[in-house]
Formats: sequence, C-alpha cells, structure tokens
Amino acid sequence: MAFTLGAEARAAGFQLVQFDRLGSTNAEALVRGRSGERGPTWFVAREQSAARGRRGNAWASPAGNLAASLLKVVDVPPPLAATLGFVAGLALADALAEVAPYLGRGSSAEPSGRVALKWPNDVLVDGAKLAGILLESEQTDHGRALVIGIGVNVASAPEGLPYPAAALASLGVSVTAETLFTALSDSWVACEGLWDQGRGLSAVRRRWLDRAAGLGRPVAVRIGQQILRGTFETIDDSGQLVLRRADGGTAAIAAGDVHFGEAATARA
Repeated sequence: MAFTLGAEARAAGFQLVQFDRLGSTNAEALVRGRSGERGPTWFVAREQSAARGRRGNAWASPAGNLAASLLKVVDVPPPLAATLGFVAGLALADALAEVAPYLGRGSSAEPSGRVALKWPNDVLVDGAKLAGILLESEQTDHGRALVIGIGVNVASAPEGLPYPAAALASLGVSVTAETLFTALSDSWVACEGLWDQGRGLSAVRRRWLDRAAGLGRPVAVRIGQQILRGTFETIDDSGQLVLRRADGGTAAIAAGDVHFGEAATARA
C-alpha cells in the first residue's frame, strides 16, 4: 500500500516524496531545502535507520510505524515558526480522532480524553508516549527551510525507555501508517490554516490547552542540570510553559524536559 495525500492536502498544493527505507526523513527534507526546494512537501519512509528525536536522542522507527517530515520555506521569525510544533500536535490529535475516534473516549486522567499533548512536542495516549515531534530549521540561500518531523508508534513501541510508551496496535487500534498519514496530511492543512502565518496563534494556543497533558498538576522541568518544580499553569502567547512556583511566583520556560506525577514531586 502506498502513502497518499488526502484530498485537502492535494488541493492545497502539497507534494509527497516516499521511500521504503531512509536514514532520516528530517535529514532528507533539510537536504532538499538547501538545494532550493520550497515545499510544502511531505517526506515519508516505511523505515528509518538513523531517526532522531529532540536534543539528538535516537528515535526508534521500524517498519510499520509512521515517519513523516514536512518541508516548507517560512517567512516569519524563528520563534514564531517554532510554534508550528503546537500546530503539528493538534494536527496529529485530529488525525487520530479521524482514524480512531474511540481513542477520545474512555477513562483518562486528562479531562480532554485519552489523547493528550505534552509540552513541548509529544503526543500521549493514557499517559504513554505515542508520538514525538521534531522541528529543525536552517537559513539557506533560498530562505529559511523549516522541517516538521512527526514519528508515530503505529505497529510497535520501543522498550526499555525511562518513560512509558505505547503503539496504536497495542491499544487495539487497527490502522496502518499509510491511513494515518493520509488523515494527517489533511488535518495539517486545517490546523496550519488556523495558525495563519502566526496571526491565529491565540486560537491554536486555546485548542492546544484544551488537550494539554498535566495542566494544573505538579510538574518538574529539567533545564540542563537545573530542575524547576511547581504547577503547570498554562502556556503563554509565545508557547512557553508557565510554571507556578510554591512561593506564588511564575517562571516562563522556553525549553526543557517535562515530568509529571511522582517524578514531578520527587527530590533527587
């Protein structure tokens, strides 16, 4: 079965390049961006041999899982372009609602349902990591190339991680990476339209907060060797996590590793 764009994505002028096996869809997209390709173009692979996640971490991407990267040349400041990570989370949540609507029902600690968005760029189901999103950008002779990489555990989830991980198959969702991608390509069009070159960021923020994991709960954020603890209060207009400290003050955090539950309150 081949990967295909949805009708909305085709109508919006998106292109698709697919591979059976590739080192990294993000790396391939960046190479194309340097060479002058402007996109919007999706790059998908049935299997990746050198996939990576945030902060240079390895990302398992065996056959059966979804590995997709979107290349587009953007004409907005880098901090604003980075908020497309929130768009990607919403687009994936919407795609999951399309192909597996029952994931939105059932018991969950999150008021939004079983699927939740973890700041900054993860998608959880029942508290376990289902997908990761990696944004990379590079200033080229042809403009700023932005790549939004989305990896989803469809058929299998990695083992031996320091956090729980889940796959759609293990959750009883009978869907292929190809079917999920088609839904994602269409939901991306709608969510990016809401973002509207950053003009609709406040609407994106509201939708993201409706699905936010851990909102109002204890949170620990590791920034290098420093750990900040408090309550996850909100995200601000620029997408920073706002942490409410025990003394009543707040801290706006641009980047860090987030932990909820027992890990948020434990003292090293």
